[in-house]
Amino acid sequence: MADSPSRLTLPRSRRLRTGRDFSRPRTDGKRLVLGCLILNWLPLESGGVSRLGVVTSKKVGGAVIRNRCRRLMREVYRLHQLELAQPMDLVMVARPSMANKTFGQIERDFLTAMRQSRLWASPAQ
Repeated sequence: MADSPSRLTLPRSRRLRTGRDFSRPRTDGKRLVLGCLILNWLPLESGGVSRLGVVTSKKVGGAVIRNRCRRLMREVYRLHQLELAQPMDLVMVARPSMANKTFGQIERDFLTAMRQSRLWASPAQ
């Protein structure tokens, strides 16, 4: 069931959950480091569904800060998930500099990274 633009959701079925799911994009996929985040992605065969995994280490900060960073990264992805060029497993890793960033700054880094990696459906983005 395709998501409509009026209702963007990110259910558990669209998230990476096991260690194997997280390690495949890192070992077999591509990587881009930009600003406050690191993107690891692995394109999937057509017909698959894009999934997101989020990683925050203790280097980012305490539990409250790490949880805030995870929420912000998931929200940025949720808002832009329909703009992906193809289905993929995407792992977003927070860098320590993310602790002091606002939502807008994190979104800007994410969008820049997506443009540079050519993961958008339309080049005009």
